[in-house]
Amino acid sequence: MVEKQLVRPQEGRVIAGVAAGLAHYFNVDVTLVRLAFVLAELLSAGMLGLIVYVVLWAIMPEEQPQRADRTN
Repeated sequence: MVEKQLVRPQEGRVIAGVAAGLAHYFNVDVTLVRLAFVLAELLSAGMLGLIVYVVLWAIMPEEQPQRADRTN
């Protein structure tokens, strides 16, 4: 069984990969996650969407690049 990890992926990112990482972790379309951030920003009295995004950017680890196993 493969354990899910919440990471910011190298591929599919627009700014920092937070939305792409959340979408992959929760198995939803990345557009829905991005829309949720925009709606949180527009519907909150402050900058809730931006603050949550920046905090997640700071605490989510970046995906490690896959290394090719070389036996030469």
